[in-house]
Amino acid sequence: MKLEFKKIGNLHKRWLTNITLVIVAVGVVCVAAITASYAAYCYKNMDADLQNRARTTTDYFKEAIGQDYDTFYQSCITYAETFDQADALELQFIDQYGKIVASSYGTWAATSPRTPEVQEAISTRTIQPFVGKDPDTGERIMAVSSPMIYSNGQVIGVLRYVTSTAIMDREIVSIAFISITVLVAALVIILLFSSFFIRSVMLPVEQITEKAKRIANGSYGAQIKTKYNDEIADLAETINEMSVKISQNEKMQAEFISQLSHELRTPLTVINGWSETLLADESLDADTAQGLKIISSEAKRLTEMVMELLDFTRLQDGRMTLNVEQTDIRSEFEDTIFMYGSRLAQDGITLEYLENDEDIPEIPCDPKRLRQVFLNILDNAAKHGKDGKKIEASIAYENDQVVVRIRDHGPGIPEDELPLVKKKFYKGSSKARGTGIGLAVCDEIVGLHGGTLTLENAEGGGTLVTIVLPATQE
Repeated sequence: MKLEFKKIGNLHKRWLTNITLVIVAVGVVCVAAITASYAAYCYKNMDADLQNRARTTTDYFKEAIGQDYDTFYQSCITYAETFDQADALELQFIDQYGKIVASSYGTWAATSPRTPEVQEAISTRTIQPFVGKDPDTGERIMAVSSPMIYSNGQVIGVLRYVTSTAIMDREIVSIAFISITVLVAALVIILLFSSFFIRSVMLPVEQITEKAKRIANGSYGAQIKTKYNDEIADLAETINEMSVKISQNEKMQAEFISQLSHELRTPLTVINGWSETLLADESLDADTAQGLKIISSEAKRLTEMVMELLDFTRLQDGRMTLNVEQTDIRSEFEDTIFMYGSRLAQDGITLEYLENDEDIPEIPCDPKRLRQVFLNILDNAAKHGKDGKKIEASIAYENDQVVVRIRDHGPGIPEDELPLVKKKFYKGSSKARGTGIGLAVCDEIVGLHGGTLTLENAEGGGTLVTIVLPATQE
């Protein structure tokens, strides 16, 4: 049997959704942390490298700073022109007024860097870094400005290293991309393993669920098999034991009811027979006759209950069989209405048959069992809806199905009891006498015919019973 994930599938989906959210959240934090850490590391190293270079170069120029002004700046120009790392760095010499006097790129005449670290280096007399966009080009750069101090302590210029961060930024983006790729791969692997795991857990749960449904519907034969020795296996074993015990109890109950019913049927038949025999004596006084009528009526009622119990045990044991034949179902229903209508009239209840002229084809069914159903439904309508003093009945052919409707005008059924009224031995809040299994037996008989029996509260009050029977046997 193929098991499909329905409600269990929702649990499976929730599990994968939750674990995905957790992994993604943790992954995003990790990727952000890795990327930020790597970026900080790279920028720190680049800054340290530039500062070391600036410090070393500044120290190199200490001797030239001690010379006259022209010699110093000529040394700067010469050093800038012969700078051998111009492909990676730009070396600038800036005067005390912030003007570039020499550059390894050669573009320096009358220009000034517009980044703040130059003036900060002059004012603080310390090396100052800068990271950000170049105000002139918009390119992200890192710059380090080192003050050049004359022998008299005067700052006469600034040595400045400038480099683009584009290559390093691309490396940082690459690390972020690699981290995201690893995260996605890890997520896929974890989800695959999680899906396999959750399915291995949910499959026996699905089997247990299906088994529990079958138990609820009265089937106790099948056993749940499990592959693992775990908590789910313990649950399955518990349900198996419960199924066996319920089956045994049901069997004992059915045997007891069957034996009791058979034992009661004979004395009840005798009681009913003798009461009718005695009632035939016209010399009886009124009180005695009335007492005998009560005895006969109660004996008949008990006999009907016994027959219900016998039918119930047959259904439970699977011994109830249908004698199917092509039947004029309209005729069977109308005969039942006619027979029962006169009985109801004695109790002041009107049974109104809503006739129609449409053709209703013969259907394959057991006419005796269906007549039993009709009588039971009518009897229930009389018991529970007698205050309304009216019962309506109809039969029709709709959508290739025979539809029988019986409605009383009583108080109806409480909404919370509607799903329960067809369960065996359920009587609800009703004060009417009975076994509580009549509707259960009727439902089983209709089900054996491939039909359905439904109860609902009718508009305007009362209870509406609808019996739907297929026109052809499947």
